[in-house]
Amino acid sequence: MPLQFHTGGRTRRWIGARLGGGFELGDRVYRRFLHCIGALVLLYYALPRVLVGWFTREDLLLVGLGLVVVLELLRWVAGVELPTIRPYEKTRVASYTFYAVALVAAVLLFPLPIAFVVVLGTALVDPLIGELRLSARWRSSYPWLPGLVYVLIGASALILVTHWPPFAALLAAGIAGVLAVAAERAKIPQVDDDLAMTLIPAVVLLALLHFAPGIFP
Repeated sequence: MPLQFHTGGRTRRWIGARLGGGFELGDRVYRRFLHCIGALVLLYYALPRVLVGWFTREDLLLVGLGLVVVLELLRWVAGVELPTIRPYEKTRVASYTFYAVALVAAVLLFPLPIAFVVVLGTALVDPLIGELRLSARWRSSYPWLPGLVYVLIGASALILVTHWPPFAALLAAGIAGVLAVAAERAKIPQVDDDLAMTLIPAVVLLALLHFAPGIFP
């Protein structure tokens, strides 16, 4: 019998029951919550550069990513069962692996302003998109509503955290929001949308910071 890293759905059924539904609702809430807490990777910037001895905050992120990769390898090699695996992920790399790679790459490879925008955007807006698609009432608000939310989150982060001027913050967040929502919508086989909607806006913003220094700080 394969090793199971789950309780057979009991936790998700409990969550769903507390919210007035069943397993399906609990599963959705469970997944959305796990996705949103990906934003906690930004606590990286609040940590001291050297944590203990020679072990740095960069090492901590890489160790965390390594654990995710090992878990994914165990899923393929040893048949470990996880609670978040959807049917289509049984024949490809799981979304959580792509998501972990995207978060760590955003923080380690890009400047702080860009990392804040794309990490918060992916962590908070991607679950919103999923909910809008499931709602007959709100489905028509896609893609303008998630795009607007992305811009508000991104611009707020740039203004409050990195003290960018409002115009530059709104422009950068607007560009990132359009690219992120478009990347999420354009489903690419074998490439998860979490990776695309994080790194595509990050690369474009990095290019703009380099080639348009008069517009962006």
